[in-house]
Amino acid sequence: MTPEQVLNEFRKAGALLEGHFILSSGKHSDIFLQKALVFRDAKRTAKLCKALAAKVREEVKQGFTAIVSPAVGGIVPGYEMGRQLGLPAMYVERQDGTFHLRRGFELEKGQKVLMVEDIVTTGLSSRECLDAIRAAGGKPVAAACLIDRSGGKAKVGVKLVALAQVKFPAWEADKLPKHLQGTPGVKPGSRGLA
Repeated sequence: MTPEQVLNEFRKAGALLEGHFILSSGKHSDIFLQKALVFRDAKRTAKLCKALAAKVREEVKQGFTAIVSPAVGGIVPGYEMGRQLGLPAMYVERQDGTFHLRRGFELEKGQKVLMVEDIVTTGLSSRECLDAIRAAGGKPVAAACLIDRSGGKAKVGVKLVALAQVKFPAWEADKLPKHLQGTPGVKPGSRGLA
């Protein structure tokens, strides 16, 4: 799939939103990708993850035996990537502000893992998830996401395979462009959920 085809799937799902948004990273943007609207459609999610799985097979040369994703946004694509790749899918959750495997999920010492995200902006959640995988004994070999909205600038510490790379602008709160100044920002992301 081309980046435009991926974004088209978001548009068709009503998930490419315009306004004033505060992203999980804390930055502000006039574009928000409400992936939950994509993920409510199992066929659309499967189509996107099938294409991402094919790209991962092509680009990740090191084998892996499990998928781990960050909650909340990564759970659905992580599960679907596990289905597409025939691997177990797990997720990490925040406990006291830090990601941990819970709910009986375990990794074997040295187990090779593909970390799967929904959207990457700065890579912070991805890096935190990768740290949790290492803390649980796993060895992250690569990361994958549906959309890298940093345009390839986000560094997560391992190879990042994105189905689409796009560069949507994002600004610090004290550096907002004129069209966002004086308008209230909406925080639709999941960071900070208990």
